[in-house]
Amino acid sequence: MIKKTLGRTGLKVTQLGYGSMGLRGPRTWGVRVVEEADADKFLNAVLDAGINFIDTAPDYGISEERIGRYISSRRDEFYLATKCGCSYTQHEDHIEIDHVWEKDVVARNIETSLKRLQCDSIDLLQFHGGDAVTLQKSGLIDLLLQYRDQGVIKFIGSSSKLPSLPDLIDLAVFDTFQIPYSCLSPEHNELITRAGESGAGIIIRGGIAHGGPDAEIQRPALNDVWTAAGLDELVSDEMSRAELILRYTLTHPHCDTTIVGTCNHEHLAENLAAAAKGPLPASLFEEIKQRVACQN
Repeated sequence: MIKKTLGRTGLKVTQLGYGSMGLRGPRTWGVRVVEEADADKFLNAVLDAGINFIDTAPDYGISEERIGRYISSRRDEFYLATKCGCSYTQHEDHIEIDHVWEKDVVARNIETSLKRLQCDSIDLLQFHGGDAVTLQKSGLIDLLLQYRDQGVIKFIGSSSKLPSLPDLIDLAVFDTFQIPYSCLSPEHNELITRAGESGAGIIIRGGIAHGGPDAEIQRPALNDVWTAAGLDELVSDEMSRAELILRYTLTHPHCDTTIVGTCNHEHLAENLAAAAKGPLPASLFEEIKQRVACQN
């Protein structure tokens, strides 16, 4: 398993991480529901495979609870990242999600997450959105720094995207940034570089799920990019579409880890095999980049 240093945190993380939103359980959203026994098996399979970075959030249904229930006994085997600013209401058949930038919401998120995850500290706490002005005026950045000084959290980060991301990078306070990116959705490419060059660790989300005709969750607009760019012409018998997308993401020089949220054991094995091959050849990477750029 290829490991990289997560920016200034110094944490040695596997380039293939695990995003646990798919373990959110029933009464949330979407049609993919994972039963308890399967959640147990899958989380342990993730660790057994050597993945050492797991990302979650309070508003991912019962994801945090399942992590605490099934792998808290293996806490020394992985780094744990969750989020804050999450205000949610569990209804009978769905969960209603909002993000609220108030101190009591963040404090409640931290308290609840520690209890659900069955741990004493969180390796990385990320704002689940938010813009620089709001987070500063509300005193939330200072609040997270206080929690860090107390040892409740070790590092602070931001899960963000355009248009908020540039100003958040300029604050120069975040240890990490979680940013969406793939060959079919490359609009954050330069900002990933900018954030990485600032010393922050880079966590990519959507590095495989955000596109591709073989993705578990289909996004037609991104499939159209795939087709228009003629990327099937670049897929060989030895490389699947999913491998091409994932390895393109991993080729970005500032990608420290990419969190992939599959709940399918076969897909997990395929992703592990693809990640083990490392970056794409430079010529193939540039060809994909140019073909996609011509569609914009």
